[in-house]
Amino acid sequence: MMKATDLKVFRKTLEALRSRLRGDVSTMAEAALRHTGSDASGDLSRMPIHMADIGTDAYEQEFTLSLMANEEETLDLVERALERIKAKKFGTCEECDGVIAKKRLEAIPFAAMCIRCAEKMENGGFGRPRQPR
Repeated sequence: MMKATDLKVFRKTLEALRSRLRGDVSTMAEAALRHTGSDASGDLSRMPIHMADIGTDAYEQEFTLSLMANEEETLDLVERALERIKAKKFGTCEECDGVIAKKRLEAIPFAAMCIRCAEKMENGGFGRPRQPR
């Protein structure tokens, strides 16, 4: 079981990360949804729009949405780690019930598995079909 002082530090770290991620996702959502076909004054007189401009806008929107999805996934992992702190299960591997090394949690505070189980998972372990490379 992890010391109360360590748990407090990890909780604060995770809460700060959650706050930053929420802000990033909100900012990215605004950027992705912003209409790029007109300027701030609403002047549409710059028509016709070049196909390259439309492609660039579409690429930037797709890229932003992809980043947003990654940030939302990380935010979910952070929320789950905070739930493990409340349930007094933080620092315990979800697969083997072993201890997650403090160094690992310092690097990835939302880690749910020990390094051994995480490596097994990446290599197709735990009864999941191995992904072709």
